[in-house]
Amino acid sequence: MRERLQIRPEFDGNVWLYHNLGWTNRRHHHAELELNIVTRGTGSYLLGSRKYQIRSGDLIWLFPAQEHVLFEESADFEMWIAVFKRRAVKRFAIDEFSAPLLKLTREGECCRRLTSQELSRMEAHCADLLAGARQPGFLNAGLSYLLLYAWQCFERAGTVPVRDVHPAVERAAHLLRDEDNTLNLDELARRSGLSAARLSRLFKQQTGFAMVDFRNRQRIDRFLDIYGNGQRQTMLDAALEAGFGSYPQFHRVFRRIMGCAPGEYRRGDAS
Repeated sequence: MRERLQIRPEFDGNVWLYHNLGWTNRRHHHAELELNIVTRGTGSYLLGSRKYQIRSGDLIWLFPAQEHVLFEESADFEMWIAVFKRRAVKRFAIDEFSAPLLKLTREGECCRRLTSQELSRMEAHCADLLAGARQPGFLNAGLSYLLLYAWQCFERAGTVPVRDVHPAVERAAHLLRDEDNTLNLDELARRSGLSAARLSRLFKQQTGFAMVDFRNRQRIDRFLDIYGNGQRQTMLDAALEAGFGSYPQFHRVFRRIMGCAPGEYRRGDAS
């Protein structure tokens, strides 16, 4: 799913401090280059078919064409997030060293480990940027420094272990996400090339989600895309089109995943 970030035209990007608030994150990508700096706790990132287990001190680059989702966060998980508009990256990345930042995706590893000194320096810089986030000149200048300094640190840092997702798990996720999400477990297993029991076990181990939960998250993503701002069709019609069998089923899943009832979401009451 492509997510549209709300960044004012005069800003080259944005920076904020992310905390684990118990919300369910959605698999997504966006037009901006994203930088994550983990400062506390542990978690997991699924980037395409690669799973990174991350902890304090890890630096992660997320390129515009890379779908990603953060999950398995510890209660104390915290990280700085910075995003850079493509126009800004083109303006700042002007030599051979920084040219990889202009790409839409990255074939090699995207997560490396910082030294304690580098982490402290970036934390302080991000905090300064956040404090001056209402001043375009200040924020834009700071973002340019952060972009290039973070890339310099990344290039000389140690890699974080990555585990490739089993091809059958990737195939099952593709079927659930992009094709007919009404397939039952036996059919998914047959088309993925594993037994139902092994596929279920591997899927949970490697993505962090049970298959039924992953399916329901894809349905909620579809619902949000179909429903939009509510001017095109009713919630019931959008829920049925997204793959839910009934409104009660949709209501139950929506509340569990989104943390509010569909009616609260429609009215904008959800916090």
